Amino acid sequence: MSTITLSKSDAAGVKTDTVVIGVVKLDGAVTLPAGTESLNAAYGGQLVEVLSGLGATGKTGEVTKVPGPKPGKSAMLIAVGLGEAPDGTLKTEDLRTAAGTAVRAAKLTQSVAFALPTPDAECVRAVAEGALLGRYSFTTYKSESSADQAGAVTVLTELARTKEAKAALERAEVTAEAIRLVRDWVNTPPSDLHPVEFAAHAVKLGKDYGVKVEVLDEKALAKGGYGGILGVGQGSTNPPRLVRLTYTPKKPVTHLSFVGKGITFDSGGLSLKTANGMISMKSDMAGAAAVIGATLAIAKLGLPVQVTTYAAMAENMPSGSAARPSDVLTMYGGKTVEVLNTDAEGRLVLGDALVRASEDQPDLIVDVATLTGACVVALGTKVAGAFANTDTARDRVVDAAVAAGEPMWPLPIPSEMLDKLKSHSKVADLANITGEPWGGALAAAAFLGDFVAEGIDWVHLDVAGPAFNDGSASGYTPNGGTGYAVRTLVELAASAS
Repeated sequence: MSTITLSKSDAAGVKTDTVVIGVVKLDGAVTLPAGTESLNAAYGGQLVEVLSGLGATGKTGEVTKVPGPKPGKSAMLIAVGLGEAPDGTLKTEDLRTAAGTAVRAAKLTQSVAFALPTPDAECVRAVAEGALLGRYSFTTYKSESSADQAGAVTVLTELARTKEAKAALERAEVTAEAIRLVRDWVNTPPSDLHPVEFAAHAVKLGKDYGVKVEVLDEKALAKGGYGGILGVGQGSTNPPRLVRLTYTPKKPVTHLSFVGKGITFDSGGLSLKTANGMISMKSDMAGAAAVIGATLAIAKLGLPVQVTTYAAMAENMPSGSAARPSDVLTMYGGKTVEVLNTDAEGRLVLGDALVRASEDQPDLIVDVATLTGACVVALGTKVAGAFANTDTARDRVVDAAVAAGEPMWPLPIPSEMLDKLKSHSKVADLANITGEPWGGALAAAAFLGDFVAEGIDWVHLDVAGPAFNDGSASGYTPNGGTGYAVRTLVELAASAS
């Protein structure tokens, strides 16, 4: 990962390969935000005219490159569009996106200095996060890799020497490190990240971050009665795992529990997916990766919040030993589930983990899962769905997502969905699907909610859309794993402290 520092250096005189500034669209014309006066002077007061002449409009994500103003200082100036700001106020997410866009436009080996607006520490953090995340590349399987040659990043700000800005930079670095880790896991081919290997990564990192990690193997799962996790994983030669991470600081102000879906590859089981439908299914463990990454980041930041995390890991494969449609599983805690679609497997592993998480009596449980294609149909590929058993809990998590810059939208859990799940099975307590082609994301949320103990606040995040980017990179979001939900969970913990 690139090194990053804060500096009060003047943007026109800083020695770097590239200087980045923002341009704003105001009343149909390009304007320069505060903090770019010295650079404008270095261009003879004509920087707006130069940029406009090259076609700059200030549109969000637009990049315009010009030679640097002073030979021997910066070789290039990158002006990135910040969109419209009629009242002069910029959103932190606009700055985060602009920083990611600009750093991707520069060469990987180049040093980059950001002279984007930073009126407060939150803006400093947004610029730093965008720059670090925008520099991400997954090159593990490339024959030639330049990832280790990434140039230094500097955030130019008048706040550079303040404790607030320094704390903001630390949080940006720690969070970006966790997100890059999550992206790496999601991008790793499923042949190299089975549940056993995934759990081993968590154990190693737990030691590095001071987080206690316990792993239940297939024998311990069988002894404990974790029928959901075992049922999903029984068709694979790679056995399932349940990983428990605990971070307990002195005098915690609250107790959060995170639960993540960790299907390291989802073929659909005997309810087999289409060939195209399997291509990105290495990403079906993105929820587990996110909750592990967020837990490590919270621990490294030393936030005064107790966190207990469960990552339910399995590989959903078809074989002679795989679960069959109409099989009945006895879940952890005793409920029985008739499996009518083996491709609705995520809710089965999560059901076990949610019952176990409830036993810890946390103040709030948040589960993260690439759970349903139905949620992608409803909200698209950039927005997660947020479901909850109380409005207060849901709003708390959605507010954290808004502050973190991760798009999220509240969705309901109609009471009739659970009734349909119960009535659709004639032999078990409930079925894992309703049998109807609509409302799939709502039915999945209703299923999960039935495994949360009464009296415990719970929020379910369906991240099937934003957890993996099948398209081109944009802003600070790469192709492949995105690390979605890490920032939200860290913000949730930070706002509680």
